[in-house]
Amino acid sequence: MTHAVAIRPIAFVPGPQSEHGNAIRLGGGMGYASRFAVILRDGGAVTERWLAAPDSIAEVLGQLPDAVGAEAEEQWANLTLAHPPLQLGARTIRLDQPQVMGILNVTPDSFSDGGEFLDNPEVARDHAAAMLEAGAALIDIGGESTRPGAEQLWEGDEITRVLPAVEACAAMGAAISIDTRKAAVMEAALDAGAHMVNDVSGLAYDPRSAEVVAARGCPVVLMHAPGAAGEDLHDGGDYDNVVFAVFDALKARRDAAIAAGIGRAQILLDPGIGFGKSLADNLALINALPLFHALGHPLLLGASRKRMIGALSNEAPVEKRLGGSLMLALAGMNAGVQMLRVHDVAETAQARNIWRGLRDAALTDFADLPG
Repeated sequence: MTHAVAIRPIAFVPGPQSEHGNAIRLGGGMGYASRFAVILRDGGAVTERWLAAPDSIAEVLGQLPDAVGAEAEEQWANLTLAHPPLQLGARTIRLDQPQVMGILNVTPDSFSDGGEFLDNPEVARDHAAAMLEAGAALIDIGGESTRPGAEQLWEGDEITRVLPAVEACAAMGAAISIDTRKAAVMEAALDAGAHMVNDVSGLAYDPRSAEVVAARGCPVVLMHAPGAAGEDLHDGGDYDNVVFAVFDALKARRDAAIAAGIGRAQILLDPGIGFGKSLADNLALINALPLFHALGHPLLLGASRKRMIGALSNEAPVEKRLGGSLMLALAGMNAGVQMLRVHDVAETAQARNIWRGLRDAALTDFADLPG
């Protein structure tokens, strides 16, 4: 039997006072966890499970086999890790609260807004400006559709699509992420003013991509997709336990990135909602989001307007999935996710602001209690 361990937060409170201090600040954000499942597993199978609180975690970790003891201690430390801000050009993006990443697709066939901004640089620029004004911390620009069945795009065509949008956003002083899995596109976009790479393949598709990111010293988002190394990102989505499979895969891609020379503090992780995953898989991952803080990196959630919303809402078309998108964003905020990648920036930013107001107020809710 090959043992592995996972520490999953399972109970949450708005502030530590409600537990008389017996809670941890999750991922350096605005949420607190007070109870944890310490899971001993063999691959996707759970072999033993203990419950613990911050004041009893040491005793529980002491019961683990020696082979996983160090890993468990690291995960526990990671759960409380406060992440430094992202420095994207002249913009500093703090990760102690949820931030909104606005999506700008310059493609003819993306599932949500395909074709709307392709060959319309002024419209794309105006949309980016509106997202920034509405509260987006950065703009994520992509030129290749990653929907199921999308055709592979030559890197030269992808560069032609994204550069005008990158240059326009750079001219207005925006923080920019380039959504691509190709090293040549990364290089061209970073040269044109982009500051961060968002790779849906987790740097597994293009053998040169990790080298490019390491050489530029820029932040990178590593996303999980079962077919990351091949042409079809959605291929191979068959899991014994989707949560542990994605957790292990992201850990492996993180380790490969660090081995390639990418700084640990420059890495964000994304579980890849909708990529080679069933509705049940996606729901399991959303519910398990707090577990991924145990990997020790800021988390990005990209669930905006995705198919799972339609599946749970009488097949609502993409343009009528705002309510579901906001619900998933709220789930991410409650889980301590640091970055929300969304189409509907104004609505998400407003929801985030109200959520933050509630969290700020909660820190004084129990101020009059003794002790």
